[in-house]
Amino acid sequence: MPGNEDIFQKAMNEGHSFAWDQEWGKAANSYRKALEEMPNHPKALSSLGLALLQSQQYNEALEIYKRVAQVSTTDPVPFERIAQLSERIGQLKQASDAAMRAAELYLNNRDVEKAIENWGHVTMLNPEHILARSRLAMTHEKLGHTQQSVTEYLAIASLLQRGGNLEKATDLVKKAMRMAPASAEAKQAQTLLRSGQLLPKPMRPRGGTAPLMMSQVKQLNPPTVPVASSMDPIAEARQTALTTLAEVLFDYSDESPSAQTRRGLSAIVKGTGQLSLQQAEQTKIVMHLGQAIDAQTKDQEVLAADELENALNAGFDHPALYFSLGLLRSTTERTESALRYLGHAVKHVDFALAARLLMGEMLSRMGRADEAAVEYLEALKQADSMIVAEEFSDEIRQLYEPLIEAQAADTDETNQLRLCKNVQELLVRENWRNHLLKTREQLPKSQEGDTPLPIAEVIIQAQSSQVLDAISQINQLARQGRLRSAMDEAFHALKNAPTYLPLHALIGDLLVREGHTEEAISKYTVIATAYSVRGESNQATKMLRRVIDLAPMDINARTRMIDQLIARGEVDDAINEYLEVADIYYRLAELDMARKTYTNALRVVQQANADRSWNVHILQRMADIDMQRLDWKQAMRVFEQIRTLRPDNTDVRKNLIDLNLRLAQQPQAIAELDNYLSYLNTNNKSDQVIPFLEDLVNENEDRVILRRTLAEQYKQAGQTEKAIAQLDAIGEILIEDGKKEEAMNTIQQILMMNPPNAEEYQQLLRQLQAS
Repeated sequence: MPGNEDIFQKAMNEGHSFAWDQEWGKAANSYRKALEEMPNHPKALSSLGLALLQSQQYNEALEIYKRVAQVSTTDPVPFERIAQLSERIGQLKQASDAAMRAAELYLNNRDVEKAIENWGHVTMLNPEHILARSRLAMTHEKLGHTQQSVTEYLAIASLLQRGGNLEKATDLVKKAMRMAPASAEAKQAQTLLRSGQLLPKPMRPRGGTAPLMMSQVKQLNPPTVPVASSMDPIAEARQTALTTLAEVLFDYSDESPSAQTRRGLSAIVKGTGQLSLQQAEQTKIVMHLGQAIDAQTKDQEVLAADELENALNAGFDHPALYFSLGLLRSTTERTESALRYLGHAVKHVDFALAARLLMGEMLSRMGRADEAAVEYLEALKQADSMIVAEEFSDEIRQLYEPLIEAQAADTDETNQLRLCKNVQELLVRENWRNHLLKTREQLPKSQEGDTPLPIAEVIIQAQSSQVLDAISQINQLARQGRLRSAMDEAFHALKNAPTYLPLHALIGDLLVREGHTEEAISKYTVIATAYSVRGESNQATKMLRRVIDLAPMDINARTRMIDQLIARGEVDDAINEYLEVADIYYRLAELDMARKTYTNALRVVQQANADRSWNVHILQRMADIDMQRLDWKQAMRVFEQIRTLRPDNTDVRKNLIDLNLRLAQQPQAIAELDNYLSYLNTNNKSDQVIPFLEDLVNENEDRVILRRTLAEQYKQAGQTEKAIAQLDAIGEILIEDGKKEEAMNTIQQILMMNPPNAEEYQQLLRQLQAS
């Protein structure tokens, strides 16, 4: 029989209260009391499971979630929890099965992204799980994710080939080739099959056979020296990320009026009032970020990484989070996850160097020396460009391109490992900037004004001189006006350096000079894409700027540049681009798209903690569009936000009063008016009261309430004649509207002020009384 519902509900409420205060032990006790009344209640079981998980009682939490799964057979969440907890305690087969079940249930619920995430988790636990890879391949194919689908089909082909089913493996490789004819991965698989060789076997990350246990995680000691310049690059980035996350946490948690105002802007971003869901998401982010920072400072790195992933799943997206996750996962068996997270962080200038170094170190450890060598050279390029004079930074980055390309073509593993070791020793050390500067002093001295040589010249001897000579020849021919010869030389040079992007950019420049603008735009766009894939956001942005210079109305180019600027942390420039895009839409009379663009810009301002002056600027433009669309209610919500940010903005106050009157909300209009007059009086701006009211009356001549307020102010200021004139106008309006009683009261007010023509008003009053 069911237990006492009152006792059950009381225990549940107590549990929720303790959980809110993060007193998980007490929360668990309360939930157990609730379960004594209703042993199979899904909500009570789930709440107890969460409390035990947060208390790090993983085995008991696992048993509870198994009970939840039995009770709620169509809910994917308990199966997802079972997978996570089983992995944590080393039961990988159980984890894999539970993740598969969670994926299928998410798919039934039409949540494809979560289904993909769980199938991916299965393949991480068991790289040879054909069913999970099949589901991933087909789902990615349906979603149009060609590259991911091809990768999964080739993995299945490898497993089938090794299982003796060569015919099916061949069919899958052919399918991959049809989907992506240019895929190097698919071409390699086809070549291997034709030559009778085995396809690469899907592998678990190196060392990934053991369960994920806290005790197995290598500790990352917090830096003991507080001065950033004395740390190695990874320690610097770690401290920067922690500081950034702490600042974000403070901003989310701040309950001051200014912070509440900032968070209130989310209502405008969403186009609604503040929803409980929005608040719930923010609460989750605050909780998980706080626990992650606390765990990381206590060297509980697995817990810290889990909490950061929870914050990511709750909707928090920030380069500092990606770097921290990559750093923490790099010390565990989940190196592929670490590489994926660092791939996001590498785009941000604060984390690019450290992310490259970590990726190089992991790839080297995983036996992928060729990829590791490229990452280490990218790290050296980043570091080298940071210590030279700013005017040479971009040039020296370009000088690294042929060196990196030559290194990518080097198949000598001994050379690759030597390069990795040399760069590691050069950069991953305290006072690395000073050491790098001393290394630079060893290079041949360049002429004054010339671009310095890259430090990589000390570490490797790259066969890149012919490419640099070719570029010099191309520039010389172009200066002579021999553009066709310059273009021929450029295409000839591409044979030696087909992926050297500065050479492609030079071809784009030649196309512009020849008047082939469309071809140049296409070339610059492809180069920008390539730089973006490499994580070179700065270079990608420069290419996109060239596109925009040639085609100012190209919205796609501007949108892509916004993404690059945000990735680099250049928020002000990104917002400027948003405003340009919105202006283009506005000029094209696409008001909905213009407003949507402003909304996106406002969201970036909030999330990136940008200069708050942007808020008013963007909100004002949004309000203008709402007014033009006659969406007065939405316009009023926007103006209310501006008023909170800028209470002294006279135009906004006028608009709010006017909109309330238009919407027949006279009490709100009066309250708005009284509020602003009170603001002026309390801020020593009383002299602005009458001019403000005069402007309002001139713009709303038939509004009695405005004239009456102005008359009262005139009276208080001793301007009796002007007060009588306003009351006289009010009387005429009331008589025309047939409001005889109110008109008589107004005339009596005039008579009390002893007007010079009192007899005329008395006569009018008698006429009204007689009628």
